[in-house]
Amino acid sequence: MNLPSFATALLGAALLTSLTGAAETPARADEAKALPSLNMEATVKAAQIDPRRAGNTLTPGAKAGVLLVERALRDRNLLDARWVDGHFGTTTVAAYAKYQRSLGYTGLDANGLPGKTSLAKLGAGRFTVTRTIGPGARVSTGGVIVNTRTRDMLAEAERLLGRDLVLEQGSYNPGGDPTSAGTHDGGGVVDISVKGMSSATRTAAVRALRRVGFAAWVRSPDQGDWPWHIHAAAISDTDLSSQAQHQTGDYYLGLNGLANRNPDDGPKVTIRTWEEYQRR
Repeated sequence: MNLPSFATALLGAALLTSLTGAAETPARADEAKALPSLNMEATVKAAQIDPRRAGNTLTPGAKAGVLLVERALRDRNLLDARWVDGHFGTTTVAAYAKYQRSLGYTGLDANGLPGKTSLAKLGAGRFTVTRTIGPGARVSTGGVIVNTRTRDMLAEAERLLGRDLVLEQGSYNPGGDPTSAGTHDGGGVVDISVKGMSSATRTAAVRALRRVGFAAWVRSPDQGDWPWHIHAAAISDTDLSSQAQHQTGDYYLGLNGLANRNPDDGPKVTIRTWEEYQRR
């Protein structure tokens, strides 16, 4: 064997391997960059609004993300291809809830609203998730249980209003007040006392709550079997019960959040989520 020629061959092979490896690394990086991104905020917004629409109108800015979710659900045989249309309606919500249950989730974790963890798993190798939302841990505030996102929203509403808000009912309260119709079973929902408030102050409180991302209304005895209070549901809280999801969807559509679906009777503000408010 000619040793110089053998050494030359080895050197050439090593150089080729080095060059090939160097070429493959950017290629793999390019593949990762090529994955489409899914805006979680827009997708969750659609999952609240679209099921409450009379038709199949799409939520502005959400179509691309909803299509990514629907295609992934279709490929898992959880959603028929005819429903892959960018409209996050009741069929897509039910399919997403079924997907959540397939992951072993139960209760609020399988409520059909895309959550941060389930979306990441659904998108593995398909899409990346941006503008993530999370309700945070459950905490006690004002003698009731809420999550940290709701707590922070209430604190900012109090700052805007210039007074403290007294909570009568918190979140995660299944089997609580039957007049609440299940809205407090999940996260993001509170009832606020209006004791000692004038009509103008009640309206100002609702306005402050709406500004920071709550769907909020003054409730009176004329509307149901309950005393005067303010009802508020944190828009896009991914722990919302199905009933509270319907309320936030109706709020976007200019309705009052009650079963009669009458026009909204609260102060008009620009509708923003908590995350949008923080970025304003």
